[in-house]
Amino acid sequence: MRIDKFLWAIRLFKTRTEAAEACRLGRVRIGQDIVKAAKEIKEGDVFHMNRHGVTFSFRVLGLLPNRVGAAKVPEYVLDITAPEEKEKLALQRAPSFERRDPRTGRPTKRERREIDRFKDFDDD
Repeated sequence: MRIDKFLWAIRLFKTRTEAAEACRLGRVRIGQDIVKAAKEIKEGDVFHMNRHGVTFSFRVLGLLPNRVGAAKVPEYVLDITAPEEKEKLALQRAPSFERRDPRTGRPTKRERREIDRFKDFDDD
């Protein structure tokens, strides 16, 4: 089975075109080799996919003829991504902005300076 079709079938990409584009851009590897979309994949292969700065790793458990529902995906692929990579993803998803009460409006010049001082203190 072609790797782009497999990536689409296990729901890592919404379209097969997106899966092929990821292969073309070098975001999908088997071992250390960057693979093309037409690369044949077989049971037992381990492939790595770089997405959003995180390298995901998967082991192929079985090949499937068509796209399957999300509940059946674990029958065909095993996620073996390192815990450190999953932590990177969690850090990216964490909010990176301050929450303000919506009724307070924009910060005044004085409040902005205090916020900036606090942020500079936090970076040290």
